Amino acid sequence: MAEERVRLFSRAYKLAALRRMLAGENVSALARELGIRRKYLYQWRDRFRAGGPEALRSRGRPTKAEALAIGAHGGRSRSAADLPMVEPPPPDELSKAQRRLAELERKVGQQQVELDFFQRALRQVGEARRSTGAPGATASTRSSKR
Repeated sequence: MAEERVRLFSRAYKLAALRRMLAGENVSALARELGIRRKYLYQWRDRFRAGGPEALRSRGRPTKAEALAIGAHGGRSRSAADLPMVEPPPPDELSKAQRRLAELERKVGQQQVELDFFQRALRQVGEARRSTGAPGATASTRSSKR
């Protein structure tokens, strides 16, 4: 069984992901893009709503100061407007990455079409080449030489 490596995310990383999630971005797509499970986004959202940015912490028991800060918020619901601003990547980098992704997806699609074609052709040639089964018998297809 494969063992999953534990990854730790900074508070700023979690806040940036939550800002996008709470702004209405598709959670599944966001999780795929970030390379994390959807459940982590939902856990971070619930912690943020319960205790604000201070609740988005690393693993382990909270310190007394963190516990007091979480308790001081009184469970108020939070929105995307409550999140601190995190700069998105420059649009030129984002559009360049999106163009590259589209190009690679087209290439994969074309390769899949070619692979399907050659698999069908190989199957047809294999069926046509079936011999009679007798030793020394000629193959069922005629020779290309006349």
